[in-house]
Amino acid sequence: MREIVFDTETTGLDPAAGHRVVEIGCVELINHMPTGETRQWYLNPQRDMPEEAFNVHGLSEEFLADKPLFNAVVDDFLTFVDGAVLIAHNANFDMRFLNAELAALDRPNLPKDKVLDTIALARRKISGAQYSLDALCRRFNIDLSAREKHGALLDAELLAEVYLELIGGRQPGLVLASERKEEISGDPAERKTRPARPHAPSAAEDAAHQAFVTKIKDPIWDK
Repeated sequence: MREIVFDTETTGLDPAAGHRVVEIGCVELINHMPTGETRQWYLNPQRDMPEEAFNVHGLSEEFLADKPLFNAVVDDFLTFVDGAVLIAHNANFDMRFLNAELAALDRPNLPKDKVLDTIALARRKISGAQYSLDALCRRFNIDLSAREKHGALLDAELLAEVYLELIGGRQPGLVLASERKEEISGDPAERKTRPARPHAPSAAEDAAHQAFVTKIKDPIWDK
């Protein structure tokens, strides 16, 4: 199963009021395990950056001025998320903005039936708790030291860890395909091997075999 944990940063709170997406960050999971595949797009919103939004994510008009427009990255974004379950924290917020950007390009909305909101998941799993991303990271002892400001890719990476904790945490017996590849691609002399399994027949098995052999007429090994 393929899942994409994602987050957005925007110029404000409401796309209907002319606010735009300025960053998208995505993290890929396969069978609830991070693959190491991520995507990040900074976007030129073609408008000013309100001070309130800048104080949240630190993305200025000057920084975004030379970044691509959404229409330049939309195909890459849609290809990366195609067929995956989309996971976001307060997913309605991010989906409204992404669907507004898609609608402006006459593209279809992202499917609602393939979206999972981690706030709703946390409320089902943990009663009477705080459900902000920071609060859930602290609850699960996830390192927040890099999160001085919001950032879509950083927040998606943190949310991926939170999501895995909410569904039961990583199973220690599982390893990523890339880790398994590293494990077996080194010097053959250094690879760990298992001892051969015992294969000698038991006395009963040997006796049964001998009885079977005596019934064979003109066996080839006697010629």
